[in-house]
Amino acid sequence: RVATLLTCFLAATSLKTSLGARILSVNVFPGRSHWMMIGSILEELLDRGHEVTVITNYPRKAPHPNLTEIVISPIYDFWGKSVKVDSLYDLTDISVHQMLMDFLYPLGLQTAEYAFSRANVMDFLRNDKTQFDLLLAEQFYQEAYLVLAHKYKVPIVSIGTFGFAQYMGPMMGLMNAWSHVPHEFLPFTDHMSLYQRAYNAFVSYYELLLRSWYYLPEQQAMADKYFSFLPGLVPRLSDLERQVSVVLLNSYPPLTSTRAKVPGLVQVGGLHIKEPKRLPDDLQTFIDGAKDGVIYFSLGTNLRSADMPPEKLSVILKVFGSMKQRVVWKFEDEGIKNLPPNVLVRSWLPQSDILGHHNVKVFITHGGLLGTQEGVHRAVPMVGIPIYCDQHLNMNKATLGGYAVKLYFPNITEQSFRWALEEVLYNPSYKANVQKVSQIFRDRPVPALEEAVYWIEYVIRYKGAPQLRSAGLDLPWISFALLDVVGLLAIAVIGGVYLMRRAILMMLGGNTKSKKKIE
Repeated sequence: RVATLLTCFLAATSLKTSLGARILSVNVFPGRSHWMMIGSILEELLDRGHEVTVITNYPRKAPHPNLTEIVISPIYDFWGKSVKVDSLYDLTDISVHQMLMDFLYPLGLQTAEYAFSRANVMDFLRNDKTQFDLLLAEQFYQEAYLVLAHKYKVPIVSIGTFGFAQYMGPMMGLMNAWSHVPHEFLPFTDHMSLYQRAYNAFVSYYELLLRSWYYLPEQQAMADKYFSFLPGLVPRLSDLERQVSVVLLNSYPPLTSTRAKVPGLVQVGGLHIKEPKRLPDDLQTFIDGAKDGVIYFSLGTNLRSADMPPEKLSVILKVFGSMKQRVVWKFEDEGIKNLPPNVLVRSWLPQSDILGHHNVKVFITHGGLLGTQEGVHRAVPMVGIPIYCDQHLNMNKATLGGYAVKLYFPNITEQSFRWALEEVLYNPSYKANVQKVSQIFRDRPVPALEEAVYWIEYVIRYKGAPQLRSAGLDLPWISFALLDVVGLLAIAVIGGVYLMRRAILMMLGGNTKSKKKIE
């Protein structure tokens, strides 16, 4: 009986620890698609009784008694101020170096500093005295805010909204396998040629060097500046990164390359997808009445169809007007001219719910991570038009899986666009393949959202869960990469060769002397 009471007491204590936690969530990057994943997690945490304080660009529509919001306002226009290209469509042909230096690094540094420049954010950072249990931070170019884990003396769980990035391996004590895991910005599959493996290794290593020598020092300078009010030295961000207990990755097989991972890398891709709801009446009627099916077209939350070059827009409109299917298009200018009667445009559309309608036959997508997950989850074959970052990788994976056709945006013509649509519409193999992939993607031991929250509570319950930490994080990089062992073997081989050579020379020398004496 005593043992039973003790067990109940321990269980109750554990339950209180996990369900009554105070969580600080920091999400300064103003990407709405990123917020779909983060917001889903925060809502589930609130439903489970946690108290959440969040730094965010997107306030909740209705207040919640357990939610405190520090809102970054107005939202920073990162596309207009941070991205150094005339049009996002120009990103199709830029190098990985340009992608990092002209796009992602400025985007991250400037959006992070913009949040620091908001008076309400700095007032919170300086004056808040809450005893938090966890820092929940987005793992997307906002490393300076990891200093909050130092301020509050709490463990860290990060949310990898972008999926797996190469730098996460060393950060979590894992050696990246560049032989078969392609860099997320390269259009390679996990079966690479010799040239592709060499290039993949070069790009991956180059990014690690660029991140260590340029990007992280810039974030460090920002952290030193804005957290100067803390007593003592501001910790190194590279050390704080290595204290992350769990990274919740926006990925899941078979939509990502299979790779080795440590327990702290948890794949929860697709957690934002819910059961489809009824559509707004006009949209529901339009799609319900499509006896030949519906083509759904969206380039996501960042790429604007309305900014498409006029010659490409004209090609797409001409093809759509000649199709017997109806078209639903996320187009930001609802006053578009020369719109065919079978095309409905809206500046915003409930994408996941639309894809859940049985009349939707094809999804034209840019290949963004969340959209690809939604298309696969709903088993809708795709026509992919990737533009930048991981979109090429995602669409290559889809093409290889037989559930998508990929088009290169600069080369789109009326003939190629029509062919791609008709190929996916009328070749039944695309639908059959996406149904197989959808079944695999949805087949999980527990729902993705439940797994994400479980690991958050696990880290709180076990005070950072040091049992998940790889011992590789304690090794200098030379030992981590076994270069010291390689060096030792090299010395042993060279030494052995040298000693053997000396022995042979001595033997030969001895024989020569003996012959002279005999003579």
